[in-house]
Amino acid sequence: MSHHHSNGKYAWQKTPRVDPPKRAARERTSDFREIYSLLDEETIRQQASRCVQCAYPFCRTGCPLGNRIPEWLACAAAGDFLEAAALSRSTSNMPEICSRVCPQERLCEGACALNARSEPVPIGAIEKFINEYALRRGVVEVTNLPPNGLRVAIVGSGPAGIACADELAARGYEVMVFEALSRLGGLLVNGIPAFKLEKSVVERRLELLRQRGVVFRTGVTVGQELSLSNLLTEFNAVFLGIGAQKPKPLDISGAQLKGVHDALPFLIEKNVGISPGGSPIAVKDKRVAVLGGGDTAMDCLRTAIRCGASEAVCLYRRDLANMPGSRREYQSALEEGAVFQFLTNPVSLGSDAVGRVTHVGCVRMELGEPDAKGRRKPFPVPGSDFLVETDIVLVAYGFDPVPFPPGNDLAAIQRTDWGGLIVDANQMTSRPGVFSGGDMVRGPSLVVDAVRDGRRAALGIHQYLSQRQATPHQRDEPKKCVPV
Repeated sequence: MSHHHSNGKYAWQKTPRVDPPKRAARERTSDFREIYSLLDEETIRQQASRCVQCAYPFCRTGCPLGNRIPEWLACAAAGDFLEAAALSRSTSNMPEICSRVCPQERLCEGACALNARSEPVPIGAIEKFINEYALRRGVVEVTNLPPNGLRVAIVGSGPAGIACADELAARGYEVMVFEALSRLGGLLVNGIPAFKLEKSVVERRLELLRQRGVVFRTGVTVGQELSLSNLLTEFNAVFLGIGAQKPKPLDISGAQLKGVHDALPFLIEKNVGISPGGSPIAVKDKRVAVLGGGDTAMDCLRTAIRCGASEAVCLYRRDLANMPGSRREYQSALEEGAVFQFLTNPVSLGSDAVGRVTHVGCVRMELGEPDAKGRRKPFPVPGSDFLVETDIVLVAYGFDPVPFPPGNDLAAIQRTDWGGLIVDANQMTSRPGVFSGGDMVRGPSLVVDAVRDGRRAALGIHQYLSQRQATPHQRDEPKKCVPV
């Protein structure tokens, strides 16, 4: 099989990078459908042939899953899309999802050697193409090893839980997934808007797990209807993938005013049609101010615009260079009409006579010297106070792991000072047989990190249970856990 397309080793010099077609901003803001379509086969082959097949591929090290990117790019360049997709699935349990939601510019594409001399290979677009190609032809094999008689409970149906369930089912385990909400998918469906990841894409992935024999139980909250001890009597091991969905508080005066909402209930309502807060958050023809500069803030701005907001303004205390959100998302938000006020720190909220928010009191910031992590700390500019008039404030300051009530047996598991579960190298917590991963362990992070943790936990569970099968008479000594 020729590793390169017709123009050989220097394809990257002759062929410029091509990104997937994007729907026009005016058209896409009238619905919640995905904004990118697939590149065609010929362009995919050409773009894949731009890979120079480095001796030490930085794209692989740039990927938390260590995806076999150069190998599947070579297959894609040769037009062998099914083989490319199989290679892609060998290290990832949801490549068709990661390709849509990963910030590739910070991961694989950001590490691509071509960045020095040209534009990087559009790895994400190719990953999406080859996996859609295989999925739409129904050739994604779901073969399992014979049943091994062991049962594992997975708590939470987000990316960590899905990846762990998928890996264990393939190894012959009987897997049951418990989800507190009525909808499966965790933040993949509740947090990530459909214009980035359509619900049908997640549903198709869950269907593949059902074909593997994974059983899903919705509307069950572990720690309430079911205790961890209950699970450990019925299952040989437990994986906790509950995530971190407790919003960081807005610590300024006026935080309790009417019209001030946390980001996630707003996104869930507009995305899934359920109002977690009870009454819907109406933004049509209203001015919306979003506080924060991460991907959740971008999602809020772009969702508000689609819901008919008259304006959507992001108030962020650092500058663009220091903003954590994805550049691609920022660009899309700008095209769609979002306004960004950088170096702007919200310090108070003002209201009318009936307690409805009317403005955000802000102060201008300037950036000081870079700290140890290279981020520049913002300082207020004296006397620079100003007001931003608004009708709705959405708070997108990030999330922390949800604390468990003291009597709950989940509360006994060792945590870090900020509330993340502490796990060892096999993702096992301080309680033997109980594993964890994803945002519950690392705090808010990427889907791809959650997939990595779920895969690592499945391997850890497999090793742990294999050892226990070998020495059934021995009582396990609880291991001392060290944070990784």
